[in-house]
Amino acid sequence: MEAALERTPDRPSGYTPRALGTGEALGSDELLAASLMSLPRPSILDAPITKLKGAGPKLSEAAAEMGISSLGDLLRHLPHSYRDRANPVGLGDLRLGEEATVEVEVAGAKLRPTRRRRLTILEADVFDPSGKVKAVWFNRAWLADRLQPGVRLLLHGKLEKRGFNVSEHEFLDGAGDSAGLHTTGIVPVHPASERIRPQKLREWVWQAVPMARHAVEPIPGRLRRELRMAGATDSIVASHFPIDEHQAEAARERLAFEELFLYQAALVSRRGQRVASNKGVELAPPGTEVAKWLDSLPFSLTGDQQRALKEIDDDLGQAQPMQRLLMGEVGSGKTVLALYAMLRAIEAGHQAALMAPTETLAEQHFRTLESLRASDATKTTLLTSATPPVERRELLESLASGQPQLVVGTHALIQETVEFSSLAVAVVDEQHRFGVRQRAALDAKGPGKRLPHVLHMTATPIPRTLSLTAYGDLDTTALRELPKGRQPIRTRVVDEEHRAAAYEFIRERLREGRQAYVVCPLVSESELTEARAAEAEAKRLARTELREFKVALLHGQMSSQQKARAMDAFSSGEADVLVATTVIEVGIDVANATVMLVEGAERFGLSQLHQLRGRVGRGSHESFCILFGDPESEAAKARLEAIAGEGDGFALAEVDLSIRGEGEILGTRQHGLPRFRAASLPEDTALLLEARRRVLELRARFGSLEAAEIGPLLDEARRRFGDERVEQVAA
Repeated sequence: MEAALERTPDRPSGYTPRALGTGEALGSDELLAASLMSLPRPSILDAPITKLKGAGPKLSEAAAEMGISSLGDLLRHLPHSYRDRANPVGLGDLRLGEEATVEVEVAGAKLRPTRRRRLTILEADVFDPSGKVKAVWFNRAWLADRLQPGVRLLLHGKLEKRGFNVSEHEFLDGAGDSAGLHTTGIVPVHPASERIRPQKLREWVWQAVPMARHAVEPIPGRLRRELRMAGATDSIVASHFPIDEHQAEAARERLAFEELFLYQAALVSRRGQRVASNKGVELAPPGTEVAKWLDSLPFSLTGDQQRALKEIDDDLGQAQPMQRLLMGEVGSGKTVLALYAMLRAIEAGHQAALMAPTETLAEQHFRTLESLRASDATKTTLLTSATPPVERRELLESLASGQPQLVVGTHALIQETVEFSSLAVAVVDEQHRFGVRQRAALDAKGPGKRLPHVLHMTATPIPRTLSLTAYGDLDTTALRELPKGRQPIRTRVVDEEHRAAAYEFIRERLREGRQAYVVCPLVSESELTEARAAEAEAKRLARTELREFKVALLHGQMSSQQKARAMDAFSSGEADVLVATTVIEVGIDVANATVMLVEGAERFGLSQLHQLRGRVGRGSHESFCILFGDPESEAAKARLEAIAGEGDGFALAEVDLSIRGEGEILGTRQHGLPRFRAASLPEDTALLLEARRRVLELRARFGSLEAAEIGPLLDEARRRFGDERVEQVAA
């Protein structure tokens, strides 16, 4: 990597600027350098981009919307691609249809009238020693006054029958050191917006790149030597203005490692601070009550569950509060492990809580825990916004008095009016749906100044790369093994031509005594979409294809009582078919349901489809998933092909990451996961794993990431990925 960055990038012969990365300003931009010299390092890179020529208030505001406010932001706004533009060729050597760069002189120019109001065509007669041609610009009328006879230009474009269509141009006369910036050599293309074109960003970076010498070097020198890694300054310069694409990729890879290295340092530091500054409720080893409960279970624990129990036991026996992420395949038995952790707290005379993101899921957990709990002596209560006032008051009094019990609830558990006397264990289900403040509020419910042990659960398997970024400060436990007797689910994607056959198949299963789900993407009909709506579909099925059977309806806009009645009807077998929205995505467990039909399957994400499919196949009967989909995009086609061909949730999670990228999977854009500027996952998985390994090695070697021998690593990690941003990521 280092060897690839040894050469100094410049422009082709005849357009060579001063050397980059040497601390020398570029031509007229010496004023920029002089204006920044009074600032202490690294504050120079914190200077606003308004210091740059052409960065006025409006463009600076547009840049801020892209995350570019300072010179440092700009220098780390890396190109997404490069255009390889060779040395200028003579006009006489141009070939029809080929792109080229030419150096020409203007003979004359004029605007050509058109019938279309919004279209302007500017034509200029240009020449060089080898020939002449007509250069053509579209919608560039403002250039006409500047194209006077004798003006010299660099043009990049394509020769066509009507002339040389210009895509980019530069004026050579008086252009100074930046001549050829847009039209010759390896030209960087930076991510842009509607208000800021790539050309403007390129000009700004060209002005700012001499300041790269003030970049902080966060990677310790010994580690850089071991990895044969170039310095930060050389890498920044080469990433923007490389000699060739090989050098560009070497620079990006170095900066990507630095980015992932700093982020992992921030995560590791954050976890260390929580452990050092807070104490949990240290629990004694499990006693006879918990042992009796384990023996009473009507099934045997899988090997994965047994290993998870040991990890949970080890955590609960520590004075440091547990922070563990339990991610499991659909139906892998996470709830049993959650109940085990909570019973450990209750056996020790403390309290435990399970928080779910929706009332439906909280109510389902309550029913499941009631059926699995140790004995009638274990008090289990439910607290949601629908809890009647009298019951709510009694529950709050018992929690405040310290009565050992297990409470299940929604966000209602973290309201200020809810006071736990001795909350020792908290379980957060579908934890990525909760924000930082909500999780902090749950932490605050611990006894005195101690924090509760927290077990985070997700039914969405998380790719390893994402788990190390979004959840890098948590211990992770994965449940891949399914309980014995679980039947594989046969999945098929069908089109409208096979709808009649699909419903006949469902009727056959219902006549056998089984039950079925029908999932719709919407609650009610909309004029803006043709997607089937749950309310309308439930009525339609009840009077047409499934009129022989009892059809129930369930969606999130129903009252708590209505949802409870619908679920009770389906769970008891009174209803044969449950038409629902994705409110049934997690937590619903009806062993007799063997068919899942999903309408508009192309509208759902891959992990969501896998979750929906997981509502069947929970008993001893063969189960099926029917996906009605009409995908138009390649991504939607890839999702449906993947779900039909793969049953393993962890494998599907990796596919999902490769299709959507780290910024969208699991809704992480909404939950704070930063869009890395240089790194790209999953492509840079190897860099991520190496970065984390090296961070942990440094901490083990020096005892802390704040050791003087490590240098400014942690300061830079906090500056770029401060505690607030890291906490958002963990949300």
